[in-house]
Amino acid sequence: MKQSQLLYKSLKDAPKEADIVSHKLLLRGDFVSQLASGIYSFLPLGFMVLKKIEGIIRYEMTKIGAQEVFLPALQPKSIWEKTNRWDKMDPPLFKLKDRHQKEFALGSTHEEVVTSLVLSRIQSYKDLPLALFQIQDKFRNEMRFTGGLLRTREFLMKDLYSFHKDKDEFDSFFDRVIKSYENIFKRCGINALKSEASGGVFTSETTYEFQAVSEVGEDRIIYCPKCNWAANLEVVKVKTDNKCQKCGSRLVPANSIELGHTFRLGTKYSKFFDLTFIDKDGTKKNPIMGCYGIGLGRLMAAIVEFNNDKKGIIWPKETAPFMIHFIQLENDRKVKAYAEKIYNGLIKGKIEVLYDDRDDKTIGEKFAEADLIGIPYRVLISKKTLAKDSVEVKKRDKDNVKLIKIKDIYKEFEKSL
Repeated sequence: MKQSQLLYKSLKDAPKEADIVSHKLLLRGDFVSQLASGIYSFLPLGFMVLKKIEGIIRYEMTKIGAQEVFLPALQPKSIWEKTNRWDKMDPPLFKLKDRHQKEFALGSTHEEVVTSLVLSRIQSYKDLPLALFQIQDKFRNEMRFTGGLLRTREFLMKDLYSFHKDKDEFDSFFDRVIKSYENIFKRCGINALKSEASGGVFTSETTYEFQAVSEVGEDRIIYCPKCNWAANLEVVKVKTDNKCQKCGSRLVPANSIELGHTFRLGTKYSKFFDLTFIDKDGTKKNPIMGCYGIGLGRLMAAIVEFNNDKKGIIWPKETAPFMIHFIQLENDRKVKAYAEKIYNGLIKGKIEVLYDDRDDKTIGEKFAEADLIGIPYRVLISKKTLAKDSVEVKKRDKDNVKLIKIKDIYKEFEKSL
């Protein structure tokens, strides 16, 4: 992508309403734009990051045998009445009527939809286990909106729903989802703690959240720095000695950002919809269900919260919009000709590159914007480097630079493919 053609306009200073690092940097770098309170547009750079996160999640979901679907966001009142949640959801549902005065809600979650979907598709124990996931917009009528993408009214979410014939089968899959989540957050450059939590409006059983310790987080957890045991302070009763129940080390209270949640639903929703299957012994049973969510926008904000410096964002390689920020330093005919050749070669080699070909920006402006955007590698071509038949390479999170021969550029970056 040539930067001269990119829909992009950086800000020197963040808007006054931006109060945390991720909100400031994502606005300044033109990754997102605020349309209204709690409602954001994702611009090309931000959408690229979102698609990278989506790719990581999709890979990890299919790896554990989940199948992808896409379910309606517009949901009829009737299915919410089956579970008695039409008037009991917290936050309340966004509700509307069509031209025939029939009532609908914008989906804040999809337990009702997915359970009704599989009603005619599960008859026997041979149809189980079944796991379905989607990556889709959710709408939550929050009372307040804080921290940019950390709490919004409309957001992209991965939700996974699983159906099982017995507890052993469910527990085995639940553990696989936990490991999958650990992989996702690790690949996104975040240390997320598996934290015991309540089921809220979804279930009365103990569930697990994935929490990242951060001062800007709205949740409160207590955790063990030694063995990483953690629990949400809303549900845990800490002993007076404040010792970890697993290893005996001292527990630490902290603010945290909730990145994901795994719920044990039991047979609550399958009973509401009279979803049954015939087991091996010929008896009719309700499948045991689980649901598992990750908010992609919130995860994107958290990545920035944990990967930045005074100059801007430092994207982990797997979530960066591009791998290389290629900068043409001078508006010189020979430099430009070589730059175009290198750029086309990188594109041909399927290496993701943002080429700063702009002639109306100073060297200082180009460097400042490169640091703000936070692409993992900065590759610079100038008269000076060209005299050595080379380009200058610098990692975003390092100070040192090195020269590599132009002929070796592809070899230098092909390992990142």
